[in-house]
Amino acid sequence: MEELNKKSLSERDICTKFITPALVKAGWDIVLQVREELTFTDGRIIVRGQIAARSKQKKRADYVLSYKPGLRLAIIEAKDNKHAVGDGMQQAIAYAEALDVPFVYSSNGDAFIERDRTRTEGVLEREIPLDEFPSPEELWRRYSAWKDIGRPEQQAIVTQDYYTDASGKRPRYFQEIAINRIIEAVAKEQNRILLVMATGTGKTYTAFQIIWRLWKARAKKRILFLADRNILVDQTKMNDFQPFGGAMTKVTNRTADTAFEIYLALYQAVTGTEEEKKIYKQFKPDFFDLVVVDECHRGSAAEDSAWREILEYFKSATQIGMTATPKETTDVSNIEYFGEPVYIYSLRQGIADGFLAPYKVVRIDIDKDLAGWRPAPGQRDRYNNLIEDREYNRSDFDRTLVLEERTRLVARKISEFLKATDRYAKTIVFCEDRDHAERMRQALVNENGDLCAENSKYVMKITGDDKEGKSELENFIMPDSRYPVIATTSQLMSTGVDAQTCKLIVLDKTINSMTEFKQIIGRGTRINEEHRKLFFTIMDFRGATRLFRDPDFDGEPVQVYEPGPDESPVPPDDPTSEDEGGEIIVDPPPGGRAKFYVPGERVSVVSERVQYYGPDGQLITESLKDYTRQTVRASFASLDDFLRRWTSTEQKQAIIAEMGEQGVLFEALAEEVGEDFDPFDLICHVAFDQPPLTRRERASRVRKRNYFGKYGDEARRVLEALLDKYADEGVEHIEGLEALKVRPLDEFGSVSQIVKTFGGKQQYEEAVRELEAEIYGAA
Repeated sequence: MEELNKKSLSERDICTKFITPALVKAGWDIVLQVREELTFTDGRIIVRGQIAARSKQKKRADYVLSYKPGLRLAIIEAKDNKHAVGDGMQQAIAYAEALDVPFVYSSNGDAFIERDRTRTEGVLEREIPLDEFPSPEELWRRYSAWKDIGRPEQQAIVTQDYYTDASGKRPRYFQEIAINRIIEAVAKEQNRILLVMATGTGKTYTAFQIIWRLWKARAKKRILFLADRNILVDQTKMNDFQPFGGAMTKVTNRTADTAFEIYLALYQAVTGTEEEKKIYKQFKPDFFDLVVVDECHRGSAAEDSAWREILEYFKSATQIGMTATPKETTDVSNIEYFGEPVYIYSLRQGIADGFLAPYKVVRIDIDKDLAGWRPAPGQRDRYNNLIEDREYNRSDFDRTLVLEERTRLVARKISEFLKATDRYAKTIVFCEDRDHAERMRQALVNENGDLCAENSKYVMKITGDDKEGKSELENFIMPDSRYPVIATTSQLMSTGVDAQTCKLIVLDKTINSMTEFKQIIGRGTRINEEHRKLFFTIMDFRGATRLFRDPDFDGEPVQVYEPGPDESPVPPDDPTSEDEGGEIIVDPPPGGRAKFYVPGERVSVVSERVQYYGPDGQLITESLKDYTRQTVRASFASLDDFLRRWTSTEQKQAIIAEMGEQGVLFEALAEEVGEDFDPFDLICHVAFDQPPLTRRERASRVRKRNYFGKYGDEARRVLEALLDKYADEGVEHIEGLEALKVRPLDEFGSVSQIVKTFGGKQQYEEAVRELEAEIYGAA
């Protein structure tokens, strides 16, 4: 029998013939424990103009090995045999760090290079023969020793199965990391645990899997899940927590029923300022052995908060705090109470992975916001109140003084944006307070009278004091519900509202707290591809997006406020008094009106600019042309460099796709430069300042040179049809044999018949390359 030449084998052959058999020999179950070519990110969404496209660059591991489903142990990166055995190691390490996997392998089919991140064997990297790959039991033993979870009672907890059902839904890779780290922390008897996950990354589903596994393992038998919004509790019970069935109850009517095991509660419903309202005390202090606090940034770590009071009462229980925005001030600290986060999955990482929507920012500066406004001596407001004589600025407007024309201007700019994009795009307008939200509602109604006449719920105020508005909150967040379209609010919708299809977030309130800012931005970060929600826009009238410049905007928790000795530990923009919905209630100052209302004062827009969220997490202010020029020139040093690459590349589509991966959106660029230019001319014109030619102009030049004369009649007609197709649709539509299967080329016969006209497939492909050379020879 002829000896197998490994050097001739593809990477896939190496996997099938050498790596997979080595795993089977070591005792790995190929069906249950081995995943091949596992893609674990969705591909970053790139946005330019109103066009969004998913990058095809996704993270994909050749092999992921798990002890049990959800308990990943190892990564293997395979290479063909032309590579050295360790050539895949660096890529494998990057994937292993992302997946939180301790054992990393590279192989070319000759052997394995092992990198043991646990170092339990004393060696970081070593080569091992192909037939000595470690067994699942061996790697699990080393992993357990590294994590210090080797005792039988610990093993029973950490190996408890995840919840699965017929839907096949599984946690995403980062959710599995979060779940496993918390389960391991509980197994090691850590009683205060903090988890930080960006809004929109499935904290509630993550909490469900944590609770499910601990409950099923009987490590935790009675569990309290606390939230601060009624809709959060209801959503949790009806959706992610539904599998708990009859073992679960929601605490209502201020009564405590001890017959259940899983309790969902609105913290305002179980406590209060009066002792008889503190319903949680109907439970014994040791009744719960696990308390999970959702959105724990909302005061749970403050010494005097109701949350902290509940946590102190159930202090014998393991307590898990979950938040997208840990609060860190000099006197209020989630970290001080819960400890350092066991895991952080940031907004920046979520956008990079393609699980969260990127955004662009429209910053609008209003003249009075920048220059300030001062009343004339003795000037009175709409209600004949004497206006205090002082300088009013952006932080005063709509809090202590209302410029009515400013409200109308903001409503007009919002409406202009929606009319130019999508008038049914779900929109949240964040206002200073309830009064401002009501005035903004009226202004938006007047700007959109046609659609409000069709349906009175096109614009609605959704605040804690408005029963009718609050009743429409569920309709607003339901993807299939068209109305309401525009919601004005102050605080009620800033956290915990799962608005998957929200495409526009308007900031017309002063925001100084990083915590509140992250929560508000989080209303737009969810992706819903079915409803074409791939990105969102932030329209900023108050300069709030300056907080993007914080170097740790999406990173580690930051110090955002340092109160003095006599000041409240709660940041100034946090609620001073709350209703059950958690909304700010603005009380009038002693002895006077809450606000002055000034009619007729002219206001105008000073500047308006669009910014994009860049790959490094920073906002980029530039035009689409500027971005394209910068991106192309990063890949091609000069026009000659680009022309050489374009000419030498057999499939021009490869270059077009490569530029697309880097964020050059040719459709959006064509809209700006001209619809009749193909990607070649768009690049030459925008990046290298060359005069562009339309596709028809290029096709006409080819015909004038009588290029087709050397071909027979049938082949000439095919090439002329291809040239016409180029002129109509572009070069990417004439490459490959697929072009021969669609009109008008299919009229010449089957693919095999057409290529036979040229003497065969190779000759046909050469003819197409020559045609392309003629097309672009006129460059």
